[in-house]
Amino acid sequence: MKITRLYTDKTGETHFEDISVPLSDSGPIGSLSEILPVNGMMLRENPGDYFYDWHPAPRKQYIVMLEGMLVVEASDGEQRSFPPGSILLVEDTTGKGHKSWVPDGKPRKSLFITVQDA
Repeated sequence: MKITRLYTDKTGETHFEDISVPLSDSGPIGSLSEILPVNGMMLRENPGDYFYDWHPAPRKQYIVMLEGMLVVEASDGEQRSFPPGSILLVEDTTGKGHKSWVPDGKPRKSLFITVQDA
């Protein structure tokens, strides 16, 4: 399964990376990944005028887009759009961070799953 990772390099710049989470055939129920260590989850709703300027992530977390669109800009200047069904692994808890906004004026709903520290 493809997800997008947002991470900080050694110089403090943030970048996107496309990663694949391996899935194994689990018979009639479909394909599953290994169990991923997580702490908890939060639900979030943003209004259509949401804009959050440069910030590092408060914690390592998966963001699952449920409804609406989100655009994220990494400090290296790359922008990516995340429609419903997208999964973003946010790991840029240090450095310059990123900024994010709703591009179309419509509310956004998302699921935040906090990642357990190793």
